[in-house]
Order: sequence, then C-alpha cells, then structure tokens
Amino acid sequence: MGRKEEMAKRVKELMIDPTHIRNTGIAAHIDHGKTTLSDNLLSGAGLMSEDLAGKQLVLDFDEQEQERGITINAANVSMVHNYKGQDYLVNLIDTPGHVDFGGDVTRAMRAIDGCIIVICAVEGKMPQTETVVRQALREKVKPTLFINKVDRLIRELQLSPEELQNRFVKIINEINKLIKSAAPPEFKDSWQVSVTEGSVSFGSAYYNWAINVPYMKKTGITFKEIIEHCLNDTQKELSKKSPLHEILLDMMVTHLPNPLVSQKYRIPQIWKGDLESTVGKDMLTCNPKGNLGMVVTKIVQDPHAGEICVGRIFSGTIKTGQEVWIVATKTKRRVQQVGVFMGADRENLEVVPCGNIVAVTGLKEAIAGETICTGEEPIIPFEAIKHYSEPVVTVAVEPKNTKDLAKLVEVLRQVSKEDPTLVAKINEDSGEYLLSGMGELHLEVIGHRITHDRGIDIKLSQPIVIYRESVDGKSEAIEGKSPNKHNKFYMQVEPLEDNIYNAVKEGIIPEGRIKGKDLGPQLRELGMSSEEVKGIADVHNGNIFFNMTKGIVYINEVIELVIQSIHEVIDGGPYSREPVMKLKISLIDCKLHEDSIHRGPAQVIPAVREGLFAAMLYAKPVIYEPMQKVTITCPQDYMGAVTREMQSRRGQIIDISQEGDSTTVVSIAPVSQMFGFAGDIRSATEGRAIWSTEYAGYQKLPAELQTQTVESIRKRKGLKPQPPKPEDYLSM
Repeated sequence: MGRKEEMAKRVKELMIDPTHIRNTGIAAHIDHGKTTLSDNLLSGAGLMSEDLAGKQLVLDFDEQEQERGITINAANVSMVHNYKGQDYLVNLIDTPGHVDFGGDVTRAMRAIDGCIIVICAVEGKMPQTETVVRQALREKVKPTLFINKVDRLIRELQLSPEELQNRFVKIINEINKLIKSAAPPEFKDSWQVSVTEGSVSFGSAYYNWAINVPYMKKTGITFKEIIEHCLNDTQKELSKKSPLHEILLDMMVTHLPNPLVSQKYRIPQIWKGDLESTVGKDMLTCNPKGNLGMVVTKIVQDPHAGEICVGRIFSGTIKTGQEVWIVATKTKRRVQQVGVFMGADRENLEVVPCGNIVAVTGLKEAIAGETICTGEEPIIPFEAIKHYSEPVVTVAVEPKNTKDLAKLVEVLRQVSKEDPTLVAKINEDSGEYLLSGMGELHLEVIGHRITHDRGIDIKLSQPIVIYRESVDGKSEAIEGKSPNKHNKFYMQVEPLEDNIYNAVKEGIIPEGRIKGKDLGPQLRELGMSSEEVKGIADVHNGNIFFNMTKGIVYINEVIELVIQSIHEVIDGGPYSREPVMKLKISLIDCKLHEDSIHRGPAQVIPAVREGLFAAMLYAKPVIYEPMQKVTITCPQDYMGAVTREMQSRRGQIIDISQEGDSTTVVSIAPVSQMFGFAGDIRSATEGRAIWSTEYAGYQKLPAELQTQTVESIRKRKGLKPQPPKPEDYLSM
C-alpha cells in the first residue's frame, strides 16, 4: 500500500471521532512563509519527501501559483498526526496571502475552527496579517501564532538575545492587542496567545525547525542552542532535534478546538435558525446521525469530475448516491462522489460524517456559501460568507474569435461562481462583457485561466476603477408616478449614518430582508429611532430601505416589487450608473390602485425607480472612490523618494516609523492612481523597497474632481457626458 493510500485509510478511520479532529487553516501576509510551512507539515505527516519539503510547494499546485511564486487558491489536505500515542486527523487549509485573493481566506474561515497565524520575524505584523486575524475572529476561529524566519534575525540582522526577545514581545503584544479588540467578547481574554502556554511557536519553515516552551521543557533544548545552530549553519541538525511539524501539529492538537467544542459557539454565529429545533441541536452537538447541514466554501473545477463542492459538514453524514437539498435554489440533487483532498489529489470515500471538510461532486447548482441539507424541506441557510473587501477594478473581456462569444458568456458565469469576489455582467449601454475583481493581479490571473484552462483566446481592456454613487444631502419626499398614473410612491433619500453603514459592513446588521424588531436593541444602540426600527425592510449592498408607510391598503402586495426596483437603483444610480452605497431610502407614503391588474410590475417598478433616481439627484449626488492602504518599507535614504511617489498619486501619508536603518511609510491612496505603481516604486528606490497593499474602503472623491470623473465614467459607458437632471425622471 502506497503512502497516500495508507494515509487515506487512517483518515477514514479517524473522521468518525470528532474529539480527534482538528479543522485548521494557515493564514499570513504574503511571503511570510505559509506554503513552505505547509510543505513541512505534509512532510512530517508522511505525505511527501522530507528532502522536497519547502521546495516542492505541494499545496501550490496551480500552474499560475508555481509561475508567480504566490498562493492563489486555498488548498485542502487531510493528514494524521500522533500526539502522546493518540492519532489525530488534521484537516488543513493553506490560504492565500496576497490581498487580491483574500476572498479565499474569508471562505476558508467558515470551514475551520482554528488557525495558525504566520508572521515573519523580520517584517513583523503587516497589513494582511491584521486582516487575516480579523477574518478568523469574525468567524469565531481561534488563532495561534507561529513567528517564522527567526534564523534571519540571528544570521542576517545578528540581533542579541535581548533584542530577539524584544522583537518577539512586540509581535506577540501586537497580535494580542488585535485579538483583544476584534475577538468576540467571550474570547477576548481566553484566546490571547501565550508563550508560556505554548500557543506561540518560533522557528524557520525554510530550515524545517521550530520551538516553543512546552517542547523546550520536554527536550531540554534552550534558545541559546537555537542561536548557536543558526550561527554555526547547523540548522539541518536542529531540524532533527526540534522538527517543525511536531511542534506545530502538537500546538494544533493542544490549543485548537475539536468540532464538538467549537460548534457549540460557532453555530449560533453562522446559523440563525432555531437552535432548539432538531437540526439546530444536531449542529450544536455535531450529531452524525442527524439531518445533514453543510456549507459550501469553495467550488473547484476538475477536468475529469467536473465541479467539486468543498465545504464543512456541521451535522449529519454525506454519502455517495444520497439525495440532498441545494437550499438557495430549492432543488434536489444526487451526490455522485464524496471524498477528501490530499493536496492536488482527491481521495474518494463512500461516507464522510460531520465535523469534517469534504469534497462532493454532483451538486452543479451549488455556489460558494451555499447550504446543503437533507430532510423534507430545505433548512434556514447558513449566514452569507461576506468578504471584507469589494470588487474595485473592472476589465472589459472580449473573445478574439467571435465564434467563442457564447462560450465566453458561460465561462464568465462559471468563474464568478467559483470565486464570488468576481462579478461578471454585461454593460447594457455598450454591450461589453465586464469582469470586476479585487485588483489588477486578480483579474490578470482569471484572464490567464480563461485562455489557458478554458481554451478561449481573449482580449482584456485596461483596468477600470469601480466608483460608488451616494448623496450628500436629504431630499424632500419625491413623487414617483406609474406609467398609467394610477400609482404614486413618495420616496426620500439621505446619507446613511457612518456608524450604521459600518455596522452593515461588519455584519452586525445583516444584508437581506430583515425585521427590525429582531435586532431592536442593536439598532437602537446605533441611534435608530423606534419608528425606524419598525420600518426597516431591506438591506442591500450597504444601503437600507425603510418602509415608513402606515395603513396603506395593498402595500404588502407590492412591497417585493418596490424592493426589486430599489435594488435596480442600487446596482446602478442615476449620476454615473455606478453602484450605490451608504444610502438611506424611505418610502414615506404611496397611493395604490385598488385593482391588482393596474399595480403590477410594469407599473410599480418604473414608478419607484424613476422617483428614486430623481430623489437622489435632488439630494446632492456625490462619487466615492476606492482606496488602498499602502505600506512601504525602505532604507532611510529613500524615504523622501517614497513620500514623493505617494503624494504624486494623491496619497495621504498617515504614518512614518523607523526601525534601525529601515523606514516604513504608511499611506492611503486612490486605487485609480495605483496602476503602474510597482515599476515606479522600484525605480524610485532602486529596487530597495518592499511594499504591500490592502483594501481601505471608499472615500468621497475631492469636489474638484467630481464633475470630470462623472463625465469620464458616463462617456466610457456610452452615455451622454452630462448627468441627468431630476426633472428628466419626473416627466412621466
């Protein structure tokens, strides 16, 4: 029996015992050593050669990952680790570190219960480090810490033992401060990482060694020995004495929760159904005999098996041939295959019980975030998996051969299904096929996949920035009149308060149709009046609709049509046809025809849409632009060149710090000004700068640029350069 076959057999034996399961992720800032670390864990578990560990990069099996030297896709592997004579199943997900692929990190966090945060000892906590910690805590995923590249502090920077200690203390304190601020209240203290307790480890993934306090006590190894090995270039010997895989896998087993423990506090966070119901109790207790409750976290394309749904099972058991509900579409499908991933390979099994991460084929309608269940009726779905960032860059996609057009449409649908952070749509004004993503690299990678993996030769336009529309003032109640003149809707708009908008973006106020009474205390704490709490009817893409009408006959019969038309406006406002954000929409009053035939979609939708367009134009429309936080580290001599480069891009310098001979400049800059940045900063610093970017939300475009920008957007979309006036929508 081969190595992988033997491992698969042991995985199958262990997956029935949740107390011996650890669902774990590895997350980090880009280039902090995650994938090298994963290699060494796989080597230690016997899934690859020790000699190839750190070089083969087993979980970066995608062609683009190998070419670019970065992790693009979250990759799954199931392996077995022996701790104190007991075998444990570790379902591990290696996640991307680049900000453009952060959506995979967000989705992976739904599947796991704990994670290792990897931090480079030289660079310390970086922007994406903070982001991945927040992503984990938002899903109630418990963090542990691995400080990597310690050998560089000793060999290259030649830090003294005291300086090493100070560096470690700084990193640990920064992470604990972050946990204190972002963790759920019940875990702010208990989830603090601790050197003495062993939830912090130190080492070098490249040289395959690690150390922590429990292992030092167990073996008698001292940090003095660690320093000597690094200085004497005997780290290979050190890796035999203190192997990385043993320390980190032990840390996972001892400090991260099993599904029986984690699901008791995670299920109330990610599922809003009745916890006292049968399925609610099944999920809280991780009951393998209960109804199936599974969430899909990733769609993978396999050239032989087709679409594979990867996800976490929280209750019940999934079996080959089983009939299941795909909840969003309310359709039933039969499971064709179930199994687990072993890196690039998939090992098929007949049955996978709850508490595990599973790969399933046969569920073609499913998308990332989908709920899969059994039973007579579909269950309440899991909470939506919401990424912290939004698509900010768009390209027009065109097949080089017109005969591929129909195929391209299907492929664009497929790639946006596999990666929900992508948005594919048709510009109805120009007829262009548009693809929006997290950044230039994100779209470049997708374009390569369309050409090389899907066989469609395409042309991509230059990147286009996605702006947002909103308002600066409050409109009066504007009348929207139906084409037959029999229905009138009185709409009012104003900016959504910052704290309420932030609560929506953070998930405190959920998206979708909500009942204010269910969130009464939270909403009133945010400053909403009791009347507004009662009136809240829908939350869509950071905008809130309030139905403030009273005693209107037939309102319940048309409210869905009203919401549908509001969504149309939010997806493309009147000013520039860009998506709308931070808008508070109130239906103040309406007059409806008594005969239902006269208040159908053809009457209600245009009445609400045109009235809302006019209201927004009366309320001082404004444009918001997407921003990036840019962190640049360079030798002190180049600080002036860095600040000049950022200021030339309308960047706002928010912090400058110095450590040794290095200076770090942190700024906020518009995405529109960051194209070509990589080449320019290399030139300005003679290649001596390292930098990272992260999404920094939207800011109001400077007043002097508003008119020019709107005209440019409208021209690009094939619209008249001059924006419409309110009366253009009130002439009906």
